[in-house]
Amino acid sequence: MEHEQEYLTFVLNDQEFGVDILCVQEIRVWSSVTPLPNKPSYIKGVINLRGIIIPIVDLRQRFGLAPLEYNKQTVTIILRTQNTRKPMVVGIVVDAVSEVYKFDKNAIRTAPEFGQHIDNCFVKGLADIDSKLIILLETQTLLDQDELYNVNQVQPSLAV
Repeated sequence: MEHEQEYLTFVLNDQEFGVDILCVQEIRVWSSVTPLPNKPSYIKGVINLRGIIIPIVDLRQRFGLAPLEYNKQTVTIILRTQNTRKPMVVGIVVDAVSEVYKFDKNAIRTAPEFGQHIDNCFVKGLADIDSKLIILLETQTLLDQDELYNVNQVQPSLAV
């Protein structure tokens, strides 16, 4: 059984986050999207990627952080679920891609409970590497339509 898991890390608001590398389909430089009417502000629109229409979500705004003007470091990470029964592909806009790290599953610590005011549904755990703390995101929740597009709850702020 695998005891290590690889994560692609990226930066949002000077904080490093990680997603399971097995869910990363590709990394693209920021390019314009087709906007959609009557949608939450964090949904930037859709792109047509080789015949598949993919929603693009600004992860900064989804996590309740202030929007940032896109620049040459801004990238879109295309994520795909590993669930073949209910496939979902989504693009997340992040400030910049950082590194790929391999973590021992035993080294991933559970995120502390913050009570009812902060939604931890996107946080899988925390990993410490090179004296910095990386927030590992729960990719299955990130790729869950009900959670990703839920606008009824207060937007959580994952800024540390």
